[in-house]
Amino acid sequence: MAAAAAEQADAGDGDGDTPMTGTIPHPQASAASVASNGKKTQKFHELATCTIRAPPFAYAHLELFNSTTAITSTNSDSDSESSPRGLDALQVRSYCTAALRQFLGVAGEAIPLDVLQVRGRRCWVRVPRDDLGAFAAAVTAWQGVVLDGAGDGGDGGRRSTLRILGCSDWLGTLVGGRGEERLWSG
Repeated sequence: MAAAAAEQADAGDGDGDTPMTGTIPHPQASAASVASNGKKTQKFHELATCTIRAPPFAYAHLELFNSTTAITSTNSDSDSESSPRGLDALQVRSYCTAALRQFLGVAGEAIPLDVLQVRGRRCWVRVPRDDLGAFAAAVTAWQGVVLDGAGDGGDGGRRSTLRILGCSDWLGTLVGGRGEERLWSG
């Protein structure tokens, strides 16, 4: 009797802590999937399954914001590609590095940053997922740069800064279904 109980425990009936081996028939298999010999067959073969619970990178959607931007347009669907003062990848990297340096010092400068695309005043950047909170805080707290004049941003100058439009661990959720093609096309 004890030998039979030990064999049942070794077979992995699911009651104990031993892992189950072998294949388990699909619980929703129909009668049509039963072969002539009485065994159930599957209509597909699963090659591999992978679940990414913690992606290595996170994404941020940024917009250049200044006094003329605030006056001209606040429409979130407009990329404002006709804006006279658009961004370029070097400018985005420079602004983000300045924000990270101001907020976190040398450790902030060490955060790797990839500029994925720049379109008009908007851009998409990729940072390590663990650093997304620090990146978002640095960009939010950054005062920006003074353009078109000297001084502290008074009457003679215009302050230009970055605004975060969104952050996500998944690029598809950040861009949305309709803008996903445009991100990679040009």
